[in-house]
Amino acid sequence: MAVASSSPTIDVLICAQLTTAVLLLDSQLNVTYFNSASSALFGLGEKRILNQPFAQLFQYNDVNIQRFYQAVNQQLNFNVTDVKAVSVDSRHLLLDITVTYCDNPSQHLLLEIRQIDQQRKISLENLQQHQHLAARDLIRGLAHEIKNPLGGLRGAAQLLELSLDAEQTEYTQLIIAQADRLTNLVNRLLGPYRPPKIQHNNLHHMIEQVRQLALMDNPHQVQFSLDYDPSIPDFPFDTELLQQALLNIVRNAQQALVAGGIICLQSRVLFQHTLHGKRYKLVALIKVIDNGPGIAAEIKDTLFYPMVSTRPQGNGLGLSIAQTLLHQHGGWIDCDSWPGHTEFSLYLPIVNSEN
Repeated sequence: MAVASSSPTIDVLICAQLTTAVLLLDSQLNVTYFNSASSALFGLGEKRILNQPFAQLFQYNDVNIQRFYQAVNQQLNFNVTDVKAVSVDSRHLLLDITVTYCDNPSQHLLLEIRQIDQQRKISLENLQQHQHLAARDLIRGLAHEIKNPLGGLRGAAQLLELSLDAEQTEYTQLIIAQADRLTNLVNRLLGPYRPPKIQHNNLHHMIEQVRQLALMDNPHQVQFSLDYDPSIPDFPFDTELLQQALLNIVRNAQQALVAGGIICLQSRVLFQHTLHGKRYKLVALIKVIDNGPGIAAEIKDTLFYPMVSTRPQGNGLGLSIAQTLLHQHGGWIDCDSWPGHTEFSLYLPIVNSEN
């Protein structure tokens, strides 16, 4: 049921039937009207929406609220796309918002809010998949081109060493050591080289192994909280490869946190979920959530590319390798982050004889 102020300026009956969320705001950006679709979008009832500041309808959003005040003062219309938001009940939303100025003493802005999560997520997943595979092919090609001359360089240094005295071999040893270092880096760039060894395993047993490994090297004394869904069945996957992928993400979270930091390991089951254009009856979802500073906006779009890192000593391979390992299982990793919250989601299809 739509709720309106005492003097609505739009047809309430029509707005009540819309699937698009419609709000009216006064000059202070307080809500004076909302329709039923708004209540469904925000997950809030009348008392939590009507006469409340627009910004407080979300737990988080990245919209510039000053643009709304500017629209009121200068009688402007504008549109913002791809607004990332988190509802009060912790649902992640991707929104398009159209703002129209209303010349009315009590209602100054008309907001039309459309949720575009699912279609944009599928498009973004397909785009990121192609970009990831293209980047991996490029890196692998370059790595092989580098690795071949490195082997020749190392062999030449070893042969040269046979004709040198002890004092001069110090230089050939330096050449060999640096060639080995570069070879190790190239091997890491090439990523996992063996195919998955698929067999039935327990997902939570794998997650617990990762948690134990993380606790063994935990200099900042980061705390772990667990939120598992016990209904997830055993299903086929390579526990060693998935353990490596999850550990890479957990290690990154540990390094981003300081004393008092918390990492939540969460598992859920998704029904009728689409991955890489294919629909699965069941998909396992693992989340790694931390309360760290968040990921810098300038690297969010390239986060899973090789050699992208926010740490001075980081090589930027952990997330790229993790994404490759999930790809080998038909899965995917994505990330949501804002200041004080970073959330990596690992999607893994539960494939068995019934799928």
